[in-house]
This record gives sequence, structure tokens and C-alpha cells, in this order.
Amino acid sequence: MADTQAGWYDDGSGTQRWWDGQNWTDQVKPPAPPAGGISGMIEHIEKEAVSGAQVRPAANGMSYVVLQVILKEKFWGTGSGNLTELEGVINKQAALGYRLHTISTASSGSKGIGGGDRIQATLVFERI
Repeated sequence: MADTQAGWYDDGSGTQRWWDGQNWTDQVKPPAPPAGGISGMIEHIEKEAVSGAQVRPAANGMSYVVLQVILKEKFWGTGSGNLTELEGVINKQAALGYRLHTISTASSGSKGIGGGDRIQATLVFERI
């Protein structure tokens, strides 16, 4: 667990909890209030599903961590780097004492010329 830097992380309940670099502390802060309407929903989804998911320990008393990684498939050229990116996320979470339990993917169509396809990988890690 020494690989995870101290900082504010979602503890799995939507609350931000301070991770001191070794353990969860009792310091918490509520999440920022969401923006309203569809733009607020889009902002929330984009914030939670970012490329190179932030690895983190599970909340106190919890055994699982769920991460989302957004991958982009190149329309042309070589090597999307997606497997390397997934491998990095999995290895970082494994360094915290978790193993990959489940992975699922969903894809969407191209966003225009040269846009490529977007793939969302949802990874569930189990504490070992």
C-alpha cells in the first residue's frame, strides 16, 4: 500500500476520505454538490470514468474496488496502447493487495473522422 500517495479519495460511499499513505483516517469531506440537469450528469460520468483510472484502496470494511477506464481505439495508425494502459491499472491495483475479479467492456461508435471507437472497461478488484 505504500505506492498510493496520501490524499483525498472516494471511500466507496461517495464521501471523500483522507488516505495518509498507509491507512484511511477519520477525516472526511462531503463531495461537491453536483451540477443540475443533463450537463451535471455528463460532468459526473466524465469525472468518474477517466482514462487511467485512479487506483485506490477499498473503504474501511469493504473488500472490493471498482474502477472504470475509458480507452480509445485508433481509427488509423498503429497501436492504441489500450492493453498497456489496462495492464498498468491492473498492476497498480495489485500492488495495493488486490486481484482482478471481473472485467467487462462496453463500446460506442466513432466521434467523427479520426475519432475512433471508445471502449469503457469496468474492472472489479477483490482484496486478497
